[in-house]
Amino acid sequence: MQARSESLRLAGKRIVFVPTMGYLHEGHLNLMREGRKIGDSLVVSIFVNPTQFGPGEDYEKYPRDFKRDEELASQVGADIVFYPTVDEMYPANYQTYVTVEGVTLNLCGQSRPIHFRGVATVCAKLFNIVKPHAAVFGKKDFQQLVTIRRMVADLNMDLEIHGMDTTREPDGLAMSSRNVYLKDGEREAALSLSRGLKIAQGLYDSGEREAAVIIEAVKNHISSYDTNIIDYVKICDTETLEDIDQIERESVIALAVKVGLPRLIDNYVFGEPLAIP
Repeated sequence: MQARSESLRLAGKRIVFVPTMGYLHEGHLNLMREGRKIGDSLVVSIFVNPTQFGPGEDYEKYPRDFKRDEELASQVGADIVFYPTVDEMYPANYQTYVTVEGVTLNLCGQSRPIHFRGVATVCAKLFNIVKPHAAVFGKKDFQQLVTIRRMVADLNMDLEIHGMDTTREPDGLAMSSRNVYLKDGEREAALSLSRGLKIAQGLYDSGEREAAVIIEAVKNHISSYDTNIIDYVKICDTETLEDIDQIERESVIALAVKVGLPRLIDNYVFGEPLAIP
């Protein structure tokens, strides 16, 4: 992969990279379509990264279907699909990790303490392997996007990070590979996340700026479904990801909710359009 990328760079080609864990859906494909627009060569990686899964999480059960993924990536114009093994990425005696501090402490970092160390490490490795000029990430994983941007800036990595809006199902559910885990009857409960964001948007648009008021309204809606277990509902500064009491600058409301088996996340940056029915 490094040799292929080096030859593309020497030929003057702009490499755009979309890292994924596979089991592709329309959200991933939209990232690739954007990558196709902004570069000459599109590289897609498929790697279920074990270092970002904690004990008892769904690493072993995470959905995988490489042949399907390869075909979908090809259909949207991927030039290269990079598909390393775990042993290639983390060989014997591997001991080096990347830790991004402040922005990883809140939100998912509280219940998944090793997650972002794994994310930052694997992305740093992939950036060194693929040698892209730009990489495209989805805003659905908002904390991940902020973490990667922080790492790239702090370590003087020579690449651009592009964030793409969340791709949603027609009913408003944020697309996720984990949606496949939803059982019959749980779909309506899962929609409480996006509908909760719609409630938050409505309160903000009507002039509400007290974070606690908005959070309480969203929690009440999500909790009205018996299957839902809230991990967090928080309103944070979009740069530091620290909790705020008043919405006075660019802020995000971020949700993580266990709906039956899957743990789903979603978010909304106040003031932006929100395409939810």
